[in-house]
Amino acid sequence: MENREDLNSILPYLPLLIRSSSLYWPPRVVEALKAMSEGPSHSRVDSGEVLWQAISDMRRSLSLSARLLAPSAPQGYALLFDELIRGEDSKRWFDEVVPALARLLLQLPSLLETHFRSADGVVGGVETGLRLLEPQQAGIIFLSQELIGALLACAFFCLFPVSTRGAKDLPVINFDHLFASLYESYSESHESKIRCIMHYFERVCSCMPTGTVSFERKILPAEYHTSSTTAHDADFWSKSDISLCAFKVHSSGLIEDQSDNALEVDFANKYLGGGALNRGCVQEEIRFMINPELIAGMLFLARMDDNEAIEIVGAERFSCYTGYASSFRFTGDYIDKKTMDAFRRRRTRIVAIDALCAPKMRHFKETCILREINKALCGFLIQRKSWQNQSIFIDKEDSEMQLASDDKDSDLMDTETSTSHGAPVNDVETNREKHVGSFVRDFCGEGSNCMDHEDVGVATGNWGCGVFGGDPELKAMIQWLATSQARRPFISYYTFGTQALENLDQVTKWIISHDWTVGDLWNMMLEYSAQRLYKQTNLGFFSWLLPSLYTTNEAISPS
Repeated sequence: MENREDLNSILPYLPLLIRSSSLYWPPRVVEALKAMSEGPSHSRVDSGEVLWQAISDMRRSLSLSARLLAPSAPQGYALLFDELIRGEDSKRWFDEVVPALARLLLQLPSLLETHFRSADGVVGGVETGLRLLEPQQAGIIFLSQELIGALLACAFFCLFPVSTRGAKDLPVINFDHLFASLYESYSESHESKIRCIMHYFERVCSCMPTGTVSFERKILPAEYHTSSTTAHDADFWSKSDISLCAFKVHSSGLIEDQSDNALEVDFANKYLGGGALNRGCVQEEIRFMINPELIAGMLFLARMDDNEAIEIVGAERFSCYTGYASSFRFTGDYIDKKTMDAFRRRRTRIVAIDALCAPKMRHFKETCILREINKALCGFLIQRKSWQNQSIFIDKEDSEMQLASDDKDSDLMDTETSTSHGAPVNDVETNREKHVGSFVRDFCGEGSNCMDHEDVGVATGNWGCGVFGGDPELKAMIQWLATSQARRPFISYYTFGTQALENLDQVTKWIISHDWTVGDLWNMMLEYSAQRLYKQTNLGFFSWLLPSLYTTNEAISPS
């Protein structure tokens, strides 16, 4: 174990120790967790105030300074569990959920050891073990939902080291700021964020899911982007003769509810998760609350550069909600019925791409447009080069995607186990490895990416158009161009009722009816942006392109 580069890269960011090829908790932490695992009659942890004392004691046992945590975190834990949650709900949490989380944490060393033993066999020739993925370091990591549950339990108890994270541009991962913000500036929306996570813990502690989630850092291939000059990039887009893909407009509905198994866009911060574990409560943060397994990526995925994106496949949804920002409310349980692929990942594909945050007029500069379209393209491209030595296979009977390696010995292994609420602490090896399946025929050939079907489109919306200042009409076109250039079959665009996009369906139908290519639309968009930047027009792109939309109520008909 000590010689594994992946383990050595992540070990400084974990609270565990290693000796004689074994990971372990310090004895005092084991003692505290065992007491908590037996319930409040043994641990005396029966309130938010006492819970924080237990957290502080464990951090001291790990030689982690409490000074690096949010100062108001103790008051936040006490506010939630001692005032906002009362009666039977609070009692159930301390009688059942906290002990189950303690048992899960006791299993963390064994879960990680099993993970690393299995990581080399998930996909032949591809590194998939838990490790730090820094900027410009492409790679993929597969984690079982059980291991993710243990890592998030670690975050709930604020046991991750803090001091080493800033130097590597890693986002916050402990929950101290989440609870501190509840105390410092209480709102119902913030309480609802925490209730989503609490609901997740209640679910996994009562019945541990047995799937897998993958986290991939994607880097835009060199043929699409060069940092030395922007002229080459503009020329590339200008000359693209790829046809524009189908455009589906949704004036209502939500990206996460789309039914096409499309790649779902996370309007991300360059630090994955944005304000999910702080005060944030907009698109990205809400997604991280209803799919809490996304939070695990914040442990090891450093900030994104301009030519990078992060794709997460398989995260389960646990919560229903209503509202947005200050009106966000947790409304109860959600049963995720998405089917699974050969890796036991739910077919939920989420791609995090961070938009430019800039004064509105700056978004019309060519360099900014190039940055945005290359960022979107990176997210939407199917990354093939990182998936060598494997092929896709389709079973004609059930259309279940199967995968094989060129190496006959590198069978896919499933590293899951189903752990009951009261499973013994040391019973962690059962059913860890399962053979995935048989293979029928080569579908895509050498170097293909088995992570996607060829019919997977993109589901998105007003990316970067809120506080980041982006223009909705321009951003819709940018994402359409990137989706088409990535050879995705369609884009499903959710307007969220934005008035500026009320004619989006008519405009896109008109453009498609004229058989425009990516290059055609790109050149038209650049011409418009230059006029807008130099104040030669103050019209929106749609009215500039098709004035008749705004001078008549007649539908646009193809010429």
